[in-house]
Amino acid sequence: MSVFTRRQVLRVFAVGAFSGGAIPRGNAQPEQGITWHDVRDWGVEGKGWSDTASPFDRLPARAEGVVPSDVWRQSRHSAGMIVRFRTAAREIWTDHVVGSEGLSTPDLAAIAHSGLDLYATDSQGQWKWVSVTRPRSRLMRGPMISGLMEGERDYQLYLPLYNSTQALKIGVPSGDILTPISPRQEKPLLFYGTSITQGASASRAGRCHTAILGRQLNLPVLNLGFGGAGRMEPEVGRFLAELDPAIFVIDCLPNMQAAQVSARAVPLVRQIRNRHPSTPIVLVEDRTYSNSLFLPARQQEQQANRAALQQAFADLKSMGEERLWYIEGAQLLGEDQEGTSDSSHPTDLGFWRQANIFEPILKAALNREAAS
Repeated sequence: MSVFTRRQVLRVFAVGAFSGGAIPRGNAQPEQGITWHDVRDWGVEGKGWSDTASPFDRLPARAEGVVPSDVWRQSRHSAGMIVRFRTAAREIWTDHVVGSEGLSTPDLAAIAHSGLDLYATDSQGQWKWVSVTRPRSRLMRGPMISGLMEGERDYQLYLPLYNSTQALKIGVPSGDILTPISPRQEKPLLFYGTSITQGASASRAGRCHTAILGRQLNLPVLNLGFGGAGRMEPEVGRFLAELDPAIFVIDCLPNMQAAQVSARAVPLVRQIRNRHPSTPIVLVEDRTYSNSLFLPARQQEQQANRAALQQAFADLKSMGEERLWYIEGAQLLGEDQEGTSDSSHPTDLGFWRQANIFEPILKAALNREAAS
């Protein structure tokens, strides 16, 4: 049962936008009856580097000025990161500060763009959705869920897809125990791509295909999707090659033209392969635009992109490349043209379909089972 009155809860949600400047470790005084836990004390999962400018950045600080500016800017977004913990508390609070006052975009609602998304294990140990935050300002402090069923369970909290996180605490009623769960040490699934990889237009952070696959395969995820800026540049490849994931998934065609694919796909794979002789690499075609049935120019562009990637795949195989996999794009979002928000970016339905196409290929590449 909550120890707060209705007036106290409304006061918490009425906190205005953070005024800017440096954010102290304790950005607000603890409410009576709630014990706060700063997630920086045990770390977030979904980071490839420790030498970042912020604890919630996706590229190291030394990438600034090396990678394209749009890649660097969006690397400050916390897409793909999760915080894991265990508690039997019957209510969970969050104290969350994001970097930008722009909390949404035309194709991404505030819940996914800037909010938090909470999952918990059920009695069978399966991940099930619990709750989200609903951003109204940069500073969001209040109860995320209350009235939870009795019993201790594991939780994982997904961070925003298209905003930076500057501070994050998790609160439980005083007297309840919150046990941090450190980031897993298993090698992660690494996804490099576009706005779709980053998560547009999922309804919440846990609904993009990278997050779904992380739960399906029970592995950590590195989401290196950069909206409008996934273009296979060698400057980005240099940083990808520094990492040691379980698999590299390269999914950049939605941001590229055929000539770029022809020029960059083989060198990117070779750049990675020089550092990782046996790590599986998966090349992904772009999804079919939902309205391409009526747009012949778009069909031709997509066919040219796919042909260029198919040729790159064939060239790599002829060079003796063995640990290379390929996912065709035609069926990624289904055949009914109902899987996107704007012809390009998947809805939850599109992401679910895409994850189910990816899953058997990734399992086969990881030697978990044969692809059908």
